[in-house]
Amino acid sequence: MSQQTVASIISDKLQQAFVPEHLEVIDESHLHAGHSGARPEGETHFRVVIVSDKFVDQNLVSRHRMVNDVLSDELKGRVHALAISAHPPES
Repeated sequence: MSQQTVASIISDKLQQAFVPEHLEVIDESHLHAGHSGARPEGETHFRVVIVSDKFVDQNLVSRHRMVNDVLSDELKGRVHALAISAHPPES
């Protein structure tokens, strides 16, 4: 039985929580090789781009907190850094 990647866990959790119109989970670990928090096996630095109705009437800080709350287990564990671009759909 194969183990899920960190990227797929992040994607699954964000899909469930936000039912996004658009979601990208980009592993940027290779850009941070040798830096603090980087591991040789990767999957430590991610960029998330997400568009969801759940972000309507939420300010930037609230949107980031919402994403961080959903991914709290990953942020306490394997994920060292997470860049977030979270937006409501364009009206």
